[in-house]
Amino acid sequence: MAHILIVDDQKWVKDLCSEALSAEKYKITVTADIKTVMKDVSIFKPDLVLLNLYLKHGFNGWDVLLDIKTQNPRLPVLMITAHDKCLFDSRLSQANGYVINGCFAREDIKQKISSALKPKPASQ
Repeated sequence: MAHILIVDDQKWVKDLCSEALSAEKYKITVTADIKTVMKDVSIFKPDLVLLNLYLKHGFNGWDVLLDIKTQNPRLPVLMITAHDKCLFDSRLSQANGYVINGCFAREDIKQKISSALKPKPASQ
């Protein structure tokens, strides 16, 4: 059973993701505390992180993504955003995909998580 860490400060997004993914038998941990994300990654050892791009108090998901990928480059991270303008941001290439939360579809997020969790061939 894969473990997913959801990092979002919007209750409806956390609830929707938790409900949909729990039904798929994923283990879910949620946090809105951006200051503890790296500690949560170390403690919970998730198989994937769902990360909101824009968080309260001026925290920026890009910075969190960089921290995660610096410490654990193989940990898949899917960005959650309401702004499709970020799809043209070069920093998105560090993530393993994205979900537009304004058109959140359960099947879309489940498919993207499934794809991100598939084992990748070893680099040669």
